[in-house]
Amino acid sequence: MTEKNGDLLKGLFIGGLIGMALGILFAPKSGKETREDLSRTANEMLAKAKEEYEKAAEKSRLAYESSLKHLKDFNESAKEKASEMGSKVGELAAQSVDSLQNNKSRFKKAIDAGLEAYKEESSKEKI
Repeated sequence: MTEKNGDLLKGLFIGGLIGMALGILFAPKSGKETREDLSRTANEMLAKAKEEYEKAAEKSRLAYESSLKHLKDFNESAKEKASEMGSKVGELAAQSVDSLQNNKSRFKKAIDAGLEAYKEESSKEKI
């Protein structure tokens, strides 16, 4: 129960007690009538307190359910993002491997071409 609802219940209870006490002190009624009034007032206060408690409990339940839903949504979103990131990392790793293999192939071709050119120049010098 929130502090605001707790303060409201305290205020209702204290106000009811003060009202009952003043009613008893200033009532020009018989003892039986006063007791009946007190009983009726106490029952009314109890009903109001119960109603306020039920309202506060319902608000708390709704807030709890809303928070739980937000947490579940956040959890699902986090899982999706993690999955997306995993896919991106996999793609980048595959691209890096492909790029490395392409560069390796080009480097090997360049070395082979350089060796071939060297061999041709070496054979021309011998002639």
